[in-house]
Amino acid sequence: MLIRNAILAAGRQVDIHCDGETIAAVAPHLPPRGGEVVIDADGGAVLPSLHDHHIHLLALAASLASLDCSAAANAAGLARLLSGASHPGQWLRAFNYHDSIAGAIDRAWLDRAVPNAPVRVQHRSGRLWILNSVAIAAVTGNGGTTPLEQVDGIPTGRLYDGDSWLREQLGAALPDLARVGRLLAEHGVTAVTDATPANDLAFFSVIDDAQIRGDLPQRVAVMGKLDIAHAPRTNRLFPLALKMHLHEGDYPAPDIFMDQAHAARAAGLGIAVHCVTEGDLIFTLSLLHEAGLARHARIEHASIVPPDLLPMLAASGITVVTQPNFVSERGDAYRHDIPIALHGHLYRGASLLAAGVQLGGGTDAPFGHWNPWAAMQAAVTRVTPSGETLGANERLSPEAALALFTTRLNDPGGVPRRVVEGQTADLCILAQPWSDARQNLANVTVRATVQGGRVIYQDNKKFGTGRKVA
Repeated sequence: MLIRNAILAAGRQVDIHCDGETIAAVAPHLPPRGGEVVIDADGGAVLPSLHDHHIHLLALAASLASLDCSAAANAAGLARLLSGASHPGQWLRAFNYHDSIAGAIDRAWLDRAVPNAPVRVQHRSGRLWILNSVAIAAVTGNGGTTPLEQVDGIPTGRLYDGDSWLREQLGAALPDLARVGRLLAEHGVTAVTDATPANDLAFFSVIDDAQIRGDLPQRVAVMGKLDIAHAPRTNRLFPLALKMHLHEGDYPAPDIFMDQAHAARAAGLGIAVHCVTEGDLIFTLSLLHEAGLARHARIEHASIVPPDLLPMLAASGITVVTQPNFVSERGDAYRHDIPIALHGHLYRGASLLAAGVQLGGGTDAPFGHWNPWAAMQAAVTRVTPSGETLGANERLSPEAALALFTTRLNDPGGVPRRVVEGQTADLCILAQPWSDARQNLANVTVRATVQGGRVIYQDNKKFGTGRKVA
C-alpha cells in the first residue's frame, strides 16, 4: 500500500509505503509499486491509529440496541421514555441511568412507568440492574435462590453485580459485535482493551469468533478473571490483566487482595484495579506499593486524586487509565454532587503528567460515549454539558490528549506510537491536516483507518476509493 500526499503531525508532507503489516518507508515522492493499492490522503493528517485502553465490548454492543436513559432530564421524562419504547410481552433494555434523573428507582417505580412489559434498567455504574415486576417474574420463574435484593422478603427489583446470573436466566443470544467493529473503525480505532471484570475463557471464544468473521477487526487485549491467563495469546487477541473491582466500604481483606495480586503476577498477568474514590485509591496504592507490585499494575479511572497522593502515584510507577469524556458527559452532575473543593481532583490530566505518572485514556463505553475524539476534546477543554469549566488546571494540549490514545495496548501512557519506518502500519487518515484538527478534536473526520497495512474503514463519499497500480 502507498499513501500519497500525507501530512504528518509535525507538518511535513510525505508518502508512506506499507509493506505487509509494516511501514517500510516514509519520505517525499515515493514511487508506486506494481499491483499495490494507492491512497491519496490529499493533504490530510496521517496519525497512528487509536487504541481505546478501557472499553466493554459486549456491553457496548448491547447498548446500541438499547434505550439511553440519559435522554431523560427528570423522572417524568424517564417514565415517558420507557413507556413510549415498551411493548407488551417484549423485553425492554435501558442503560446509562443515574440517580440524578429520578432518584433511587426500584421495582415499584418501574411498575408505575411500565406495568405490562418486562423492563431492565442498567445504572451507569455498570454494577446495578433495576427490574420491574414483570421482568422479575420472567427471570425467577424456575424458582431457586436469586441474587435479587430483598427487603422484608420482598424484591426491590435491584440486582447488584449479577450480570452472569441475569444472562443465564434470560438465555439471550450474545449481542452483535459487527456494529461495534464498524463504529470503532470509523473513528480510527484499531485496538482496544476490554476491562470487564467478569471476562473469562468463554469471552475469548466470543471475541475470536467475531474476529474470524470479520465483525470485529480490532485487536483486543482482555482484562478479567484469573482464568484468562490460560487463554491462547495471538497478535490480535491476548490476556492482559486481572481486573479487580473495588466497592468503597466493602473492600476485600488486605491478605485476600494481595493473594489475588500475587496470583495474577505468577500467572503472567498484570493487575488492574477499579478506583473511583479516594478510599479506593489509598487502599490500592498502599497495598501494591508495600508488596512491590505497583509497577505491574494500573489504576482504572482514578476518578478522584487528592494532591497529596500525586507524589505517591508517581513514585510507585503505577499507570493510570483515565476517562476525560466523563467531564464533558457528567461534569454538571459532578459539580452538583461533589464538594467544590474536590472539583479540581476529578479525572486529572495535566497534574498527573506533570508529576510523572504514566497516563493512558479510554472511553469506558458504553458507560461513557464511544467516540475517542470527543474524549480527547474533553481533555483539552474540560467543559461540562452546560458550558462550565471543571478543573481548568487539568487541561491537556491537543497533542497530549492524542497521546492518551496512541500508546501500545500493553503500555498505556508509555511512548506514543509514531508514523516511522519499522512501525506496524496501524494508521488513521484524517480529512484535515493536524494543524486544523487540533483546533477541535471532536470535529475530526476520519477518512480511512488502516490496520496492519490493510484498510478496515474508508469513507468513499469523502475520500474516493484507493486504486491499484498495474
